[in-house]
Amino acid sequence: MATHSEQSPPSGFRHRLHEIVFEADTPAGKLFDVVLLCAILLSVATVALESVAPIRERFGEELRAAEWGFTVLFTFEYLLRLVSVLKPWRYATSFFGVVDLIAILPTYLSLLLPGAQSLLVIRVLRLLRIFRVLKLASFLGQAEILLTALRASRQKIIVFLCGVMSTVVIMGALMYLVEGEKNGFDSIPRGMYWAVVTMTTVGFGDITPKTVVGQFIASLLMVAGYGILAVPTGIVSVELAAASRRHVDTQACPGCAAYGHDQDAVYCKHCGTALGPR
Repeated sequence: MATHSEQSPPSGFRHRLHEIVFEADTPAGKLFDVVLLCAILLSVATVALESVAPIRERFGEELRAAEWGFTVLFTFEYLLRLVSVLKPWRYATSFFGVVDLIAILPTYLSLLLPGAQSLLVIRVLRLLRIFRVLKLASFLGQAEILLTALRASRQKIIVFLCGVMSTVVIMGALMYLVEGEKNGFDSIPRGMYWAVVTMTTVGFGDITPKTVVGQFIASLLMVAGYGILAVPTGIVSVELAAASRRHVDTQACPGCAAYGHDQDAVYCKHCGTALGPR
């Protein structure tokens, strides 16, 4: 059973640190987030500029030094986030926790895998925090509703995708049998690729059926593709309507830093920590 200290909000230094790092209701917290967002923009711009050959040749050393400077800064910030919550592992495995970690790993990986620093552009995902900084709480609420709908839809979507993949395999094998190698369908995987391109109405045109039977099958798959694409939209729409009836709060849990609690919630629905006064 969890102790009282594990369920109660942090106090003292940790409480103050949590307000600065995770909340934007105080001047210090807002300043922290604004500086962080500016650093993220500059770091992404640095990575983008380094990919331009003439700029890299002239300012390569400076850009590389800037990358390491931003990485050290974000590493320190990540450690502060871990220290400021009661349950660091909960935060580390959350969406923002994973993004924050991935945002600093490429620079360290570049020591072993040259070029890995290009993955640093994932830091742009951290700009999602701007909704909280600018007091756009409704955006955070809508984002939580969308995530809730997607989570509720996942089992239905998985079943749907299994059905689609089965159709792709069958159609790929059928076209391989009907068209054969002479018309470009030289293997079942090649036929499956054609089925995916046709079903999604992309139509690259790099491989097309030449026989009457093949063209008839392609026509059926094209028509079916419109209906197939509409299915996941309907599934998510139903769950989205159900999730939108809930009202969510944007306060960060002091235990795991999770958002999206009900407005009348007293304890975090993820880790059980008391949320404290709004």
